Amino acid sequence: MNETRRETSMPGGPVGAVTTFAALARADKLAAAGDWDAAGRQVIDHLRRNPDEPQGLAKLGEIATHLGALGQAEHFLRKAIARGLASADVRRNLASVLNQQERPEEADRLFATLESEIDDPAVPALRAMIREKLGRHDEARAIYDRLTQRYPDRPHYWIALGHSQRSSGEVDAAIASYRRAVAVDYECGEAWWGLAGIKSRVLTDADIDEMKRAVAIAIDERNSVPLHFALARAYHDRKLHAEAFDHYREANRQRAESLGYNARELTEEIAELERVVTADFVRALPAVAGGGDSVPIFIVSLPRSGSTLLEQMLGSHGDIEPVGELPYAPAILRGAMEMATRRGPVTVPQLIAGLHPDQAAAMGQDYLRRVRAHRKTDKRYFVDKLPHNWSNILFLRKILPQAKFLDIRRPAMDCCFSNFTQSFSRAHASSFALEHIGQCYVDYVRLMTHLDRVAPGLVHHIDYAAMVGDPEPHLRGALAHLGLDWDPAVLEFHKLDRVVRTPSSEQVRRPLNRDGMEVWRPYAEWLGPLRDKLGALAE
Repeated sequence: MNETRRETSMPGGPVGAVTTFAALARADKLAAAGDWDAAGRQVIDHLRRNPDEPQGLAKLGEIATHLGALGQAEHFLRKAIARGLASADVRRNLASVLNQQERPEEADRLFATLESEIDDPAVPALRAMIREKLGRHDEARAIYDRLTQRYPDRPHYWIALGHSQRSSGEVDAAIASYRRAVAVDYECGEAWWGLAGIKSRVLTDADIDEMKRAVAIAIDERNSVPLHFALARAYHDRKLHAEAFDHYREANRQRAESLGYNARELTEEIAELERVVTADFVRALPAVAGGGDSVPIFIVSLPRSGSTLLEQMLGSHGDIEPVGELPYAPAILRGAMEMATRRGPVTVPQLIAGLHPDQAAAMGQDYLRRVRAHRKTDKRYFVDKLPHNWSNILFLRKILPQAKFLDIRRPAMDCCFSNFTQSFSRAHASSFALEHIGQCYVDYVRLMTHLDRVAPGLVHHIDYAAMVGDPEPHLRGALAHLGLDWDPAVLEFHKLDRVVRTPSSEQVRRPLNRDGMEVWRPYAEWLGPLRDKLGALAE
């Protein structure tokens, strides 16, 4: 017998629509309290009694999204729509899931339909972000222009416009947009961090006073954290290093506390790779292929290691197209792991070893298909510089046998401290504690060392500091590894006109310089935990 219905509106619940079953109302309350597992059990029990009931399917899809089971979320949301629950809320949730799965073109089509049906500025704002992701910057800019004109009192639209302008090299316009945002809301930390991130010194003494006033009343960590980072940068520019470090430390403490990052998980993953990935494991990978029309070059590193500079240099070569930091390799791996773990626990090395050649080839083609949306030329070689792919090298070698790997390594203290001073998102969760970023660097070096031992020649290494000092021999070595001839244009990299969406967007438009060298030294007295974790690597 079906359970008793009762009409109740739960605007704070997962789906945000009217709930007509008591069990689903209970699930809403559990989800609102943060107990997503218990909420899911309530909905599953409801669906056992009411098979394929669309409200339950939609709610289960939303719960699966919060739990990170994106494949299951998509399945349940599509099923709810097929069963007749095609409300704007459900379709919007599906579009969000597709976007989180890094399927931007599919997500954009759904958002486009929603934009024609509902008057919600968040939808075109999401479409602008997707266009940025796809490299369609002019289209994104047009949307941001419309949003700032229609909603001039909403600071985050000015911030988005500023980010877009800065990535295109329009620094003065970006500064003006960030200042429009803080004029609307002086407590808006992201706008202040946008100004602080400009390489020229733009924050005034009056700005510091205003930020201090804002951080004193900021309750939301989304404001207080970037405010502390911005204050730190302003004090750093004035060589007030003790004051700067106090704010760096507080910003990172707040972010680390909210994320609860566990550094042991990465260390244990690298330890397993060292145990499992032997020379025999590597020999069992697919034979190196010719690559057909597309050869991906993966620049792998920790963040803030010079990968944007190396990409800009290689992208100046006549046979190479730079396409930025693409999220597709981790997304495909995440989807494969979600499917594999439904049958029981599995590790990444086990997944790689167990992939059937046809599955691996299909994943490789999926990656190349997604990349096509970013390609503007028919050059055979293209660069994907997502730093986190350093831990995905073996997976990428399995699904893309033609792939090439370049590791660029910045000196440990500079790299780690630079991460610590950057207001990153949760995607760089190791950067918010000196011990954690130090351990991440140690683990990264361990994996590179192990790969050199069991798969010599798989990864070509570049010393960032040496390359900045004398770029030509290091670039010649990299091009030889790629099988490409020398092109002197790589030394004129700063003349390449392209959008760069990283904190280094201004630096790569200038000739080589040593501005980023030994930035940690004025802070040495406070960096003991980092040096201790790095050990010999800190030398």
